[in-house]
Amino acid sequence: MKCPFCSDMENKVVDSRLTKEGMEIRRRRECQSCEKRFTTYERIEEILPMVVKKDGRREPFDRIKILSGVKKACEKRPISIIQMEELVDDIERNLQDSEAKEIHVDKLGEQLMTALRELDEVAYVRFASVYRSFRDINEFMSELKGLLK
Repeated sequence: MKCPFCSDMENKVVDSRLTKEGMEIRRRRECQSCEKRFTTYERIEEILPMVVKKDGRREPFDRIKILSGVKKACEKRPISIIQMEELVDDIERNLQDSEAKEIHVDKLGEQLMTALRELDEVAYVRFASVYRSFRDINEFMSELKGLLK
């Protein structure tokens, strides 16, 4: 593991713990060169479907990309990072359970919007406005009216 401070490859594990859910191992490491400490996480590599983009390209499911979009939607909202990660965990678990080889980006986006709608309506509207690429205020207002019903 490369040290994030000095890029040296020599380090030692000084502490290992399971996370609350038991799905990851948190490791505290100490660089042998600069003696700074850093944290790494180890998790099971699961087989997830390829994401089919709108233009037909296929790319591997990227948890970090999904979490980044959720974080942007939840910015300045009373939502903890733990809630955001749990939301992404649920999406990821649903994909694994489906055993599908591919998922279209539209279906993935709809799943995210449903989960965000339950978590926080403002975050949902923010995500929907980017995801659905509203062309004008009327499309945006239509979505808001649907939310109010």
